[in-house]
Amino acid sequence: MNHPENSSEYAGLQVNSGVEQPSVINPYLQRNRYRRRELSAGEMVEGILKGDVTVLSQAVTLIESVNPSHQQKAQEVIARCLPYSGKSVRVGISGVPGAGKSTSIDEFGIHLLREKGGRLAVLAIDPSSERTKGSILGDKTRMEKLAVHPDSFIRPSPSAGSLGGVARKTRETIILCEAAGFDKVFVETVGVGQSETACHSMVDFFLLIQVAGTGDELQGIKRGIMEISDGIVINKCDGDNVDRCQMAATNFRNALHFFPMPESGWIPKVLCYSGFYGLGIKEVWDMIYQYFDFVKANGYFDYRRQEQAKYWMYESINEHLKNNFYNNAAVEQQLRQAERDVLQGRKTSFVAAQDLLDMYYKSI
Repeated sequence: MNHPENSSEYAGLQVNSGVEQPSVINPYLQRNRYRRRELSAGEMVEGILKGDVTVLSQAVTLIESVNPSHQQKAQEVIARCLPYSGKSVRVGISGVPGAGKSTSIDEFGIHLLREKGGRLAVLAIDPSSERTKGSILGDKTRMEKLAVHPDSFIRPSPSAGSLGGVARKTRETIILCEAAGFDKVFVETVGVGQSETACHSMVDFFLLIQVAGTGDELQGIKRGIMEISDGIVINKCDGDNVDRCQMAATNFRNALHFFPMPESGWIPKVLCYSGFYGLGIKEVWDMIYQYFDFVKANGYFDYRRQEQAKYWMYESINEHLKNNFYNNAAVEQQLRQAERDVLQGRKTSFVAAQDLLDMYYKSI
């Protein structure tokens, strides 16, 4: 390149053209050199049974995939891991947003690993945005102690707008975690909607976390969530909030007297604790293990596991029928027309639905 500085009028000044810039891509680096090799179903099962959390994470990702080929492979892995599952303690943890579920799980888990040993898996369901369909998946950041513990495995999963599908995938993930040697499993719900009922159908003990001092205490006394809870704990019982927590606990205990006796025969207890300061954690776990001793002695523990297996059989049938309906070619062709008929008032919602179902029955 000719530079004006090299002209004769600028004697004594010369600008060199410089050296050619090298490529930013290493010519010795093979593009596919570091691509992760896809494991077969047999290799995944072998890695899971060895307790390899990397392979376990890949298998869980496979379960969460909506790719039909991935689903087929995931079901093969689950079927081969099923004989090695069922030997863990499953605890479901729920509560309103802001009740301190993630912080409490961090303290609960560390206490459990320190006192009982073993390995702990935490499965957290994170709500997805209805607009962007994305999830933050940030529960792990609030579990600072468990996140660095060598015997813990934390897996957040997006709800992706499908509660039933996520619940089924969470139950399948429990099977893989148990096969990998995790003898304690926590399932944290999103804290809203019917996710608590789905969580209750896959755990042995359902713990409800409440807070006090947020207004009318009667707002927390709801039949649906209270009736399926095996234990109720009032969080943030520290500082100036102790008296309010004790009052809230009294209100909950009084409310429980109006509910029918649970099928297990166990009367839920109400305790206070502080997840942030780690106060009262031991008492909470003493209550949980007292429950396990109680239900194992009267046979309800095994009965509940059997009822859950039956429940998920019917849930799987419902989900399969739903997917088969929407993936039917005849239904796909007429679904948009049915929507237009409903929106323009030519058909009611019920008539349009019945017409689609009739078409589906004829096509199968």
